[in-house]
Amino acid sequence: MIRLFAALTPPPEIAEALASRQQGLAGALWRPLEALHITLRFFGEIAETTADDLDAELSGVGRRPVILELSGVGAFGDGGDLHAVWAGVAESPGLRQLARRCEMAARRAGLEAETRSYRPHVTLAYLSGVEPMAVAAWIQANNLLRSPPFRLDAFGLYSSRLGADGSHYRLERLYRMGGG
Repeated sequence: MIRLFAALTPPPEIAEALASRQQGLAGALWRPLEALHITLRFFGEIAETTADDLDAELSGVGRRPVILELSGVGAFGDGGDLHAVWAGVAESPGLRQLARRCEMAARRAGLEAETRSYRPHVTLAYLSGVEPMAVAAWIQANNLLRSPPFRLDAFGLYSSRLGADGSHYRLERLYRMGGG
């Protein structure tokens, strides 16, 4: 079994700008630069043979590069159950189409349909025992986040291994997206 997800990796200058905001929140487990990504589809634990089928299906998914912008910040959870802070991704029809195509590839590979709504973001930190008011203050201090537009012409299939210090990701396959 292997735990997989498809994602886009922001360019280094965008990731470094995000890293500059990774401070001022006690109890935050800030994600390292190499872990910052925009998930297209989380596939979960799947058999190696299904992973091979998924790889074949994903190879034809990315038809055009996407142009994205980051916009605002937020948190997942509420009250005492806050578990992550994130940077948002501005609405992008190209990104939504790519995520839908990854979903369709997953189904063709035999995986169950995703039931959660797609909410593109970059997780900046996982939270443990943080004060809700501290998270609210961090959001207020960072909510005007805006990145310049950036173009991505590839996405990856990543494996994820859980460790005591969080998840560790490894690029398994890179899929180039054609011109257009």
